[in-house]
Amino acid sequence: MSSQVPVAPVPVAPAVDLPRVARRRFSRKRFLRRAGVNLLALVVFAVMVFPVYWMVSTAFKPGVDILTFTPKLFPTSATLDNFSDAIHRPYFWRVAANSLLVVAAVTACSVVLAFLAALALAKFRFYGRRAFIILIIGVQMVPLNALIIPLYILLSRAHQVDKLTGVIVTYLTFVLPFCVWTLRGFILGVPRELEEAAMVDGSTRFGAFLRILLPLVGPGLVATSIFAFIQVWNEFIIAYILLSSPEKQTLTVWLAQFTSLRGTQWGPLMAGATLTAIPVVLFFLAVHRRIAFGLTAGAVRG
Repeated sequence: MSSQVPVAPVPVAPAVDLPRVARRRFSRKRFLRRAGVNLLALVVFAVMVFPVYWMVSTAFKPGVDILTFTPKLFPTSATLDNFSDAIHRPYFWRVAANSLLVVAAVTACSVVLAFLAALALAKFRFYGRRAFIILIIGVQMVPLNALIIPLYILLSRAHQVDKLTGVIVTYLTFVLPFCVWTLRGFILGVPRELEEAAMVDGSTRFGAFLRILLPLVGPGLVATSIFAFIQVWNEFIIAYILLSSPEKQTLTVWLAQFTSLRGTQWGPLMAGATLTAIPVVLFFLAVHRRIAFGLTAGAVRG
């Protein structure tokens, strides 16, 4: 009898699910990519928000903490004296009312006139349409500082220097082209077939405009009004040149009084700047929901 040598079993490697491994690697790379993008977004957000935070925190700091050599990120001994000093400065409430009046008039007039002009540019074909569009772009390219002297001479001849009406008209000259160009893009984004379908169903052109076009352009109107509000509210050069009387100035010009030859009063200045920024935030919070509402209103009406 021949003896047989037992043969050891050869280990078999387990089957590897290659698609599953590839999916894991892809998901890991996607996770790392998203984490990197989110980290970069947080850094950009911190860089943008930090000046605003520093302004607000400085407004609550006493003078000793503001001028210290070691900056303090948080107001350890918060105070409202800076806000009280800013509010009780001469003509504060008067210039606040002037700013609200100017901004409301310019925003309302620019949005209404720009919407009508943008509607004509987007929906109708007429002679000189392309030249008008090029003119709008050219006006936006001209620096505002280059127009101050001719605007001052023109308003002086019309006896509108040191008057709010002159400032309102001047603001319209550079806010209106921006609004026209922005709203034209929103109107062009609305398909013409929606209005035609509404007119086929029996609606008039004006009815299709109210039920289809206007709700869909609503977000554009809100966004344009926000940008117009911010541009007019933060403008300084034109108001500083045209308005010389203290009781007729705007808030941005009024803030300049905190800087004098003796130095800058940082506490009241930051408090005044914080108070100046509040109306912009309130206006945005009041109208930002209309952006989402306008996106869906046109789909359920008509």
